[in-house]
Amino acid sequence: MKLAPASLRLSACRAAGNPARSLERGFTLLELVIVMFIMGLIMTIALPNITAISSARIRSEARRLSGRARFLYEKAAVEKAVYRLIFHLDSKRNGYEVARLDPYDPEPKFVPVNSPATEPVLMPAGVKVRDVTVEGIGTVARGMAATQFYPGGYVDATLVHLSDASGNVYTLFFDPLTGRVSIAEGDIRDAGEME
Repeated sequence: MKLAPASLRLSACRAAGNPARSLERGFTLLELVIVMFIMGLIMTIALPNITAISSARIRSEARRLSGRARFLYEKAAVEKAVYRLIFHLDSKRNGYEVARLDPYDPEPKFVPVNSPATEPVLMPAGVKVRDVTVEGIGTVARGMAATQFYPGGYVDATLVHLSDASGNVYTLFFDPLTGRVSIAEGDIRDAGEME
């Protein structure tokens, strides 16, 4: 007598409702513990990388602002013009833009500069210009603040704080004599602490 293949016999037992022969069962405690361990291991590896992405975003924005400030410092000296870096601190339009004033114009006034190197910058989601401190003006946390780059080769002494949703803060200091921009991690209120 020839027997049917094992898969047919198994399905016949299941169809007949024979629980003794059924191979269906739940997970064992050991299997659940192994799965939980693997999930924990993956989270341990992935979570620091997720926060590193947020930290990289604010660090990138600090470097971009630093580059823009250094560029304006050089451009003001070369063109013998005054450049103004205007910070928008409102939540809808948080970022910065550039305006230029020709001091030799019969009616000098600041006009927006729209070129690839000076286009307005909106902060990415989760990163914002928290406040700006300009020497002689004070600290501004809402509305607009501006710092100026002069043709004589100097800039208003300025502290800018960038913050993100994770609570990271970066401080940028514009040196008034050299135009050098120092970047430091943390909420620094005094330019002397930047060195």
